[in-house]
Amino acid sequence: MIRSPQVSDAVWDRSDFPDSSTWTVVLTGAERSEIVEAARSDAPDDSRLFPTLRSRCVQWAHTLNSGCGFVLLRGFPLDELGTEEIERAYLALGSMLGDPVSQDRDGSVLTHIRDERIERTDPTVRLYRTRERQDFHTDGSDLVALLCLAEAATGGESWIASSAAIYNEVLRRRPDLLEVLYSPMPWDRNGEEAAGDPPYFELAPLNDIGGAPRLFYISWYIRDSQRHPQAPRLTAEQLEALELVEAIANEPRFHVEMVFEPGDVQILNNGRILHARNAYQDHPDLDRRRHLLRLWLSAASAHSVAEPLRSGIPRR
Repeated sequence: MIRSPQVSDAVWDRSDFPDSSTWTVVLTGAERSEIVEAARSDAPDDSRLFPTLRSRCVQWAHTLNSGCGFVLLRGFPLDELGTEEIERAYLALGSMLGDPVSQDRDGSVLTHIRDERIERTDPTVRLYRTRERQDFHTDGSDLVALLCLAEAATGGESWIASSAAIYNEVLRRRPDLLEVLYSPMPWDRNGEEAAGDPPYFELAPLNDIGGAPRLFYISWYIRDSQRHPQAPRLTAEQLEALELVEAIANEPRFHVEMVFEPGDVQILNNGRILHARNAYQDHPDLDRRRHLLRLWLSAASAHSVAEPLRSGIPRR
């Protein structure tokens, strides 16, 4: 099949973003006040809330779905809210961009991303529960949002890359391996499968959705599938294709780095962005450890990943 390079605002590299001001939106005092009001409302989904932020969300949705695919909001009012209020306001804010979906078999729509002081001894220990590096990947929803509650002592930087630019580079270097990425590969379910379901599923990392290639990519899930004897064996070409995607994304010219501050909200379109996290060191005091809150959102305007992944992880 003849494939063509993608041409859109979703194709970018580091040179397109000379400094962090090009992707950072600083919330105004009025916008911060709207978030506080939503946190203390008896009906945080009330359409009368967020009169200013609703129009801003339209702009952010355009950037996420038709532009570069990412935005960083700065100034979420952590200092004015209690723990439960932060979660209520964050959910209300995210719900203006999409519908929160489950991130685990327990149906959690908010996930605490922090080092639980455990080792990843097997694939059932999800990497976000450790301080290890996470290579470039996508999450299981149209949009993913991360609210920084506390930063690491050192490390933990977020790297993001354009999946469209990576697609174009794979096409330029190895069009044969691009075709391999369009073929189904086995994925480990990491112990999240329902009773009676196989411990793996099959999905091609690349699928054409809405007339454009969409890269859904978590390489360690694919590699971990090989622990199951019944899963198809990965071929040399498939492993080479995975390595090429990671190699390109990790080249400095293909990604930008974000350093989270408390009150930052990073929002990514999973159909347009791959993201990675560097390993980090925490403060000895557990109360000061790096702590993010994650939202997965299904957004009809985005439709970024293949079905049924847009709906998150089914509850038990």
